[in-house]
Amino acid sequence: MADCAIASVIRCSAELFPLIRNLLQIFLKLKFRTMSAKAIYEATGKDIINRNLSGNTAAAHCRFASVGPDTNYAELLAKNPWLTTTKLVVKPDQLIKRRGKLGLILVNKDFDTVKQWIDDRMNKNQKVGEAMGKLRNFIIEPFIPHKENEEFYVCIYSSRNADSILFYHQGGVDIDFDTISKVLLKEVKDANKKSIVGTFIYNLYKLYVDLYFTYLEINPLVVTDKEIFILDLAAKLDSTADFICRPQWGNIEYPPPFGRDAYPEEAYIADLDSKSGASLKLTILNKSGRIWTMVAGGGASVIYSDTICDLGGAKELANYGEYSGAPSEQQTYEYAKTILSLMTQEKHPEGKILITGGGIANFTNVAATFKGIITALVEFQSRLVEHKISIFVRRAGPNYQEGLRRMREVGKTLGIPLYVFGPETHMTAICGYALGTRSIPKENNVEFATANFLLPSGEKQPNKECLQASNKELRPSDKKSSAAGEQCVRQAKVIQSKIEVPIEMPQGDATDSSAKTMFTNQTKAIVWGMQTRAIQSMLDFDFVCSRTEPSVVAVIYPFVGDHKQKYYWGHKKF
Repeated sequence: MADCAIASVIRCSAELFPLIRNLLQIFLKLKFRTMSAKAIYEATGKDIINRNLSGNTAAAHCRFASVGPDTNYAELLAKNPWLTTTKLVVKPDQLIKRRGKLGLILVNKDFDTVKQWIDDRMNKNQKVGEAMGKLRNFIIEPFIPHKENEEFYVCIYSSRNADSILFYHQGGVDIDFDTISKVLLKEVKDANKKSIVGTFIYNLYKLYVDLYFTYLEINPLVVTDKEIFILDLAAKLDSTADFICRPQWGNIEYPPPFGRDAYPEEAYIADLDSKSGASLKLTILNKSGRIWTMVAGGGASVIYSDTICDLGGAKELANYGEYSGAPSEQQTYEYAKTILSLMTQEKHPEGKILITGGGIANFTNVAATFKGIITALVEFQSRLVEHKISIFVRRAGPNYQEGLRRMREVGKTLGIPLYVFGPETHMTAICGYALGTRSIPKENNVEFATANFLLPSGEKQPNKECLQASNKELRPSDKKSSAAGEQCVRQAKVIQSKIEVPIEMPQGDATDSSAKTMFTNQTKAIVWGMQTRAIQSMLDFDFVCSRTEPSVVAVIYPFVGDHKQKYYWGHKKF
C-alpha cells in the first residue's frame, strides 16, 4: 500500500510539474512584462518577426534595407540586389509617427530616386510637432501594389492586468482563435481572408507574449488572397527581458525619441553602470538648458525633476539621472566629471545651476561620494567661473557631516556661489533657492552633531559655556565612596529647544581627560536607518578588538515593519 501511495504521489507530481511550470511562465509574463518598455527601430521589429513568427501563417518575408550616415551604397546593393529590380518605398526610421502626413514617405520609385531623396534629407533638421531633430536613419522596402480595401489595422498592447488586441475599431478581448474569428473579424466578409488574418493574428500574439513585446502596431497590414504584407510597424520591448530573449532578439539598439540625440556621454555612463554594482544613470534632455542635476537616489531624482518642472523650469531642465548604491569615489568622480563637461560646453546668458541633492542615505558614504564630486569641481574650477555656474548642495546620511564640511571648504576656493545644506533643510527646498522662487537663508557656521537631525531643533548645539557653568553649579560638595568602589555622578542640564536633557558625567573636574572620554569598550550604539553595511563593519571591528559582545544593540527604521536581519559575529551568524 505504501509503495502504491508513493508511486501515485510521484506520478501526480510528474504530471503537475509541466502545468505548474506553464502557469508560472504565464504569471511572470502577464505580471512583469511592462517593467521597462522601450521603443525599437522598425527594421529591428521586422527582423524579429522574420526570424520568429510561426511559419504556418501567410505572412510574406519582410524585405528591407537600412540606411544611415555611414552606409556604403555599393555594399548595400550587393547584399540586397532586389533594390535595383523593383519599385521602392523609403521613409525615416526614427520613431516618427504619421510620416505620410509629414511628407516623409516616398512611394513607388526606383533606387536612384530613393538614394537622391535620402541624400537630400540626411543630417537635415526636421520638425515633428514641437520636436526638432536630424534625420539620420532610413528604411527602404519593396513597393507593394494593393487596393484600399486590402488595408487593415492591427495593434496589440499591454496594460497592467491584461493584453488587448485592436483590429479596426474592436479591442480589449480575451485572445483565442475563435474569438478572433467571431469578434475581431466580423466585418471581414471574405471567408478566405478571415481565415488568413485570424491565423496571422493568433500567431502574432503568441510571438508578442513569448518575446516580451509591450506594444506592437501594424498599419497598414495588407491582406491579399494569398499573402499578408507588413508595411508599417511600430513596436516596444520590455528591455528587462533581455537575458531571457537575447537568442531570439539578437543585439537590440534602443533609439532615443526623435529630437533627442544619443550622446557619447550617455553611452559612457551606461558602460560605467554595467560594470558596477552601484547605479549610475544619465539622460540628456536639453543640452543647452541651464538647470542641471546630480542627484543621489532613483526616487530623489524623480522628486527633484518633478519639483523643478512644477516651479517652471521644465524647458531649462538639461538632464535626468542619478547615482546610488554606494558608488566608489572614483565612480562618483567620473559621473560628476561627465556632467560638468556637458555643462561647460555651451554658455547661457543667465549662467547655469547645478543641483547636487539627495535624501538621507541608508548606507552610501556621503563623504566618499562627495570627495569624488569635489575632485571634479576643483578640476573644472576655471570653466565653472567662466560659465557662471551656481551650485546648490543638500545631503544627509552616513558621514554626511564630513561631506558637507569638505564641500563648504572647497566652496570658499572655487570662486562661484556654492550653497550647502544638511538635513535641517527640506530635500526639495534647494530647487526653490536655485530657481529664485524662495530666498536663500543666511548660512550659519554650525557643526552638525551625529544624528542631530533627529533632535527637535534640527541644527542647534548645546552652548559649551552654559554647560560648564551648569556643571560647576550642580557639582555636589561632598563625595561619597564605598568598598565596592561606587562612583558618584553629577548631573548637568543642557537647555536646547526648551527641552532639558540630563547628562551623567563621571566624578572629577570637567577639564580632566577622563571627563572627555566619549566611548569605552562598554559603549552601546543604537543605529538609525537600515545601514546593514555600516552595522556589519561595526560588528567586525568589535570582534577584532575582542569585545565580549556587540556594540550595536538596536536598529531603528520606521519605514518597514518588524523583520529579521542576519549579521556575523566572527564566524557565527545571529
